[in-house]
Amino acid sequence: MAIGREFEEFTISRQTALFRYAYLLIGDRQLAEDLLQESLTKTYVRWHKLHDAANADAYVRKVMTNTAISWFRRKSWRERPHDSLPAGVPARPDEDVPSRVWLWGEVRKLPPQQRAVLVLRYYEDLSQAETARILGCSEGTVKSQSSRALKKLRAGLGPEALVLMEKVVTA
Repeated sequence: MAIGREFEEFTISRQTALFRYAYLLIGDRQLAEDLLQESLTKTYVRWHKLHDAANADAYVRKVMTNTAISWFRRKSWRERPHDSLPAGVPARPDEDVPSRVWLWGEVRKLPPQQRAVLVLRYYEDLSQAETARILGCSEGTVKSQSSRALKKLRAGLGPEALVLMEKVVTA
């Protein structure tokens, strides 16, 4: 199969999941689109070097994480907090929207690496080994980043944090 066709099939089949990951890393719909586009461009350039197309998803996620981290390191980077959920994400009737927005605000304050670990481990429900492989780090790093992130969330959210995080993650 031609490289271009194989890459096209990959992007079509994975674009929704990859966009969701980009959005959860960045927290802004337009910036997530930019992040996904830039990451897919970088992946396309290296596509011929991927020995196994089955690893493409992990490779793109790693590129996205590294690109997001480099964006956050720029002096010109400024987070733009929002008080509402993005358009197109309707709340379920049983969902506590103010709590979800409150939690999301605290998650957005985390450093990108910690946010990436939380998204992959708890939102995407990946194992420590899968998360480490995607992020290109050790399982120990995943454990420590996860622990630090949860500690920051608990400090920022207070004692209600564990109940709220459990409710939001399982929703």
